[in-house]
Amino acid sequence: MIVLGIETTCDETGAAIVEDGRIIHSNIVASSADLHARYGGVFPELAARRHIEAIRPVVEEAMAKAGVTAQDIDLIAVAHGPGLVGALLVGVQFAKGLSIAWNKPFLGINHVEAHLWAAAMEATPPLPALGLVLSGGHTLLLQIDQFGTYHPIATTVDDAIGEAFDKIATLLGLPYPGGPHVEALAKHGTPRFSLSPGYVKRNPIDFSFSGLKTAVLYAMKEVTTEQDKADLAASFQETALRDVVHKARLASQKFSCQSLLFGGGVCNNQRLKELFHTAFPNTPLYFPSPALTLDNAAMIAGLAYQKFLHSPYSDPLDLEAKTRISFQPKA
Repeated sequence: MIVLGIETTCDETGAAIVEDGRIIHSNIVASSADLHARYGGVFPELAARRHIEAIRPVVEEAMAKAGVTAQDIDLIAVAHGPGLVGALLVGVQFAKGLSIAWNKPFLGINHVEAHLWAAAMEATPPLPALGLVLSGGHTLLLQIDQFGTYHPIATTVDDAIGEAFDKIATLLGLPYPGGPHVEALAKHGTPRFSLSPGYVKRNPIDFSFSGLKTAVLYAMKEVTTEQDKADLAASFQETALRDVVHKARLASQKFSCQSLLFGGGVCNNQRLKELFHTAFPNTPLYFPSPALTLDNAAMIAGLAYQKFLHSPYSDPLDLEAKTRISFQPKA
């Protein structure tokens, strides 16, 4: 079964051709990060405009690279949320247009759920598993009983961890997107600054990064040398990542956790991987390959295949783009 996947939730325009949920024939991504660098973060209106320009060429490139035509496509899948509404609308409406023109079924896919599926595209993790989505827009811990059945355990009450990395990069004078630059600088530093992760009284496993960002802002008063800057980057990174590991351990103790699945751009961080391998020495850890970690359409197409295989149907053409999609607790 050949699935065309489309991804436009934020600042990457993605299209992919995936066969039977796992065989990736093409996975094309056009980023608009260059437009947003001057703002230190994503400018939603500019992102939407870039999607409009890029969506057709990206889809055509994905199909050409895979060597398929419209007749070969069995299903069209598109991320319909969560994300930036203007960006989402471009992908959703384009997918609907293709569905009508090609007379093909189409499915709206939860972008966050697809991030979790990305780790399962290259392996078969034992379940139930703890799913961790760590990205610029999401910080989420979920119990995965099976794909499609989830139990939310923790989320962020303010900023996502990837957004925090971007803002700290701005404070340190580093380029956008900030995560890789903070990580690179932190390798040359010592985490000597005393910083504390946020505490959420309502649910101590939830995350809060706004206070940590403020602490870094105040600590900048002590930064006078490049080594100080590297030490502060290391201090922020170590505090934020250790908080994630600590809360993942607490979350994994709430059920019979057989493995951990990771998704989202922050999961490319090598220090994060080191900390998790140390904290979970006897638990299988599944990290997606780099191409499947950032926003991409292959994960959208892969998850769509699984859903369609379980329940063949087409979403209605009035399916809406949604800025938020909640995971409902299991019954």
